[in-house]
Amino acid sequence: MLKYYVLLFSLFFSMAQAQDKSETLSKTQKDSIKKSLFFKQLGNGFFPLEYFNFDLRYLVKFNQFEGLRTGLGGVTNNKFSNKFKLMGYTVYGFTDDAFKFSIGGSYKLSKKNNTWLGLSYTDDLQETGSTKFLTDARFFQFFEPRLINIDLFHRHITQTVFLKHDLHRKLATTTQFSVSNVEPTYDYTFNLNGERFTKFQFTTYTLSAQWSPFNKFKEIKGEMEEVQTGYPQFAFQYTNSVKDLFKGDLNFSKIDFKAIQRIQYKQNVFSEITLVAGIARGNTPLTHLYHAYPNNINKDEILQRFSVAGITSFETMFFNEFFSDKFTTIQLKHFLKPFHISTKFNPQMVLITRYAIGDLNSPERHEGIEFDRLNKGYTESGFELNRLLFGFGLSCTYRYGAYHLPNFDDNIALKFTFNVTL
Repeated sequence: MLKYYVLLFSLFFSMAQAQDKSETLSKTQKDSIKKSLFFKQLGNGFFPLEYFNFDLRYLVKFNQFEGLRTGLGGVTNNKFSNKFKLMGYTVYGFTDDAFKFSIGGSYKLSKKNNTWLGLSYTDDLQETGSTKFLTDARFFQFFEPRLINIDLFHRHITQTVFLKHDLHRKLATTTQFSVSNVEPTYDYTFNLNGERFTKFQFTTYTLSAQWSPFNKFKEIKGEMEEVQTGYPQFAFQYTNSVKDLFKGDLNFSKIDFKAIQRIQYKQNVFSEITLVAGIARGNTPLTHLYHAYPNNINKDEILQRFSVAGITSFETMFFNEFFSDKFTTIQLKHFLKPFHISTKFNPQMVLITRYAIGDLNSPERHEGIEFDRLNKGYTESGFELNRLLFGFGLSCTYRYGAYHLPNFDDNIALKFTFNVTL
C-alpha cells in the first residue's frame, strides 16, 4: 500500500512541477510579447499608456521659421475603444511665438474592410512645395533631417472629412474633402491675369490609393496584420481644387505617383529604386507646386553647409532653388554588405545616385520669390557610410551635369547620417 501512496505522491508532484513550469513559461512568453509590442509602438513613434498613446513626433523639432518647436500629442488606443479614436496635438514655436494645434476623431464603420470615417480641424504650418500621400504608412524619426533647415512655410487652417477603406488588404484607399485658408509666411504674390492673391482659400477633394501586391499578412487575435513588406509598392493620388465651392479661390488639379522597388540579394545587401512623379494643371500657386526634396543650406563654405542627410532628399540641391508644376525624380541606392569589424561595430556603405527633371508653365505668375526651372535635368551621386557611432554616419554627395556650379566646392555636400532601428 505504501508504494501506491509514494507513486501517487510522485505523480502529483510531477504534475505540479509541470504546471508551475508551464505557468512560468506562459508568463515569460506574455512578457516577451508585451515587450515586443512596446518596442514596435515606440519604433512607430508612440509611447503607449493605459488608454492613450503619446505621439513622440510632437515633442521636440526645429526649423528655420519656428526655431524650437515643442508640444504634446497623441491618440486613444483600443483599450479606450476599438470603435472610435480621438486624436490631437498642440505645439509652440519659440521664434514665431505662435501656437499650432489639431484635433479630430474617427469612427470604425467596418472591421472587415478597416473602414474609418473621420474629421479634423488643423491650424498649423506646411512646407511650401511639399506633397504628402494620404495613404503613406506612418514613418517616425527621432529627428527629421530636412526639417532643420526649411524656411519656406505657409500657414493653413483646414477642416477635413475623410473616409479610409481597404478595398483589399493589399489595396488601401483614402478619400478626403477639405476647406483650407492658406497664407504664406513669406513675401509672395500669385498674379493671375492681373488679379493678385497674397492668401488663398481652397476647397479640395483628394482620392488616394496604396497598392502593395506582395505584402504578407497573418491573422493575429482575430485581425489580419502585416507581417512582411513586399515590393514593388505603388501609390497614386488625385487632388482637385474647385473654385467658388465654399468660397474656393482657384481651380487646379494634381496627379501624384510613387513606386518603390527593392531587389534583395542576400541579408542586408539590396538595391532600392524610388520613383516619384507629379503634375499640376490649372491655376496652381507656389504653395501647391512641387520642389524636388532639396536638403542643402544656402551657405558659401562646405563646412557651413554641414548638417544631417535625409533619406530621400537631394543633398546638393539648395532649398528653394527649383519649383515645378510637373516633375519626376528617380533615386537609386545600393546597400553593400556591412563591415563586420566587431559584434557591436558593423558600419555599412550605401552607393547613391539621384536624378530629377521638371518644368513650370507661366513662372511670371509667381512674384516675390526667385527660383530656377528644373527642365535641364539634375544629377547627383555619392555614398553614405552609416552606423559609425551611436547610429551616426557620414555622407558625401557630388552635383554634376546640367546644373553643375562653377565653384567646385559648391557642388559637394558633406553631412552626417543618422540610422537607428528599435
